Amino acid sequence: MGPVLILYYSRHGATAQLARAISMGVESTGHSALLRTVPPISSDPSAEVPDDPETGPPYVTLEDLRNCSALALGSPTRFGNMAAPMKHFIDTTSSLWLDGALINKPACVFTSTSSLHGGQETTLLSMLLPLLHHGMVIAGLPYSEPELHTTTSGGTPYGVTHVAHSNASALSADEKSLCLAQGKRLAQLAKALYSQQKQGGAI
Repeated sequence: MGPVLILYYSRHGATAQLARAISMGVESTGHSALLRTVPPISSDPSAEVPDDPETGPPYVTLEDLRNCSALALGSPTRFGNMAAPMKHFIDTTSSLWLDGALINKPACVFTSTSSLHGGQETTLLSMLLPLLHHGMVIAGLPYSEPELHTTTSGGTPYGVTHVAHSNASALSADEKSLCLAQGKRLAQLAKALYSQQKQGGAI
């Protein structure tokens, strides 16, 4: 059984904070988490993909996606949509779609914005669309998580979020709790679906 892949793009570190907190939730179940990022893109079409970053996780490969048991996909918002580097990478996954490599794997999404009403929910929905096309099983956050009722910062039933303001501020207590819950739920669903498929049962 493969790791839970936590794939994100983060320019100023806010989305990376969410990714690390989700990974803690995954690992709290005993499941392994694999952090990966995507390279920036250039306006120069002939520009080469840069080497892996000197710090932080390496760039994702298609094999990371193929071999994962679940996926958490994260991006900051760009005018209510995912950032271009993430969209650019997703557009390279056609071979996985043709193989059905991601069908029935659970997935969730997460985002950060500089303001409370900065397009969090539309960004999450934009990231869900390609995952649905890949046949993934979407794992949101149920309202049984008490922080969804009390948060005055980030947090939605569509996925975890962070209000970073202008300085990539630290996660609030509610945001961190929801990240942990999201990671835990994703890992538990991955284990349950893997066990069901291994026994030859229908999903």
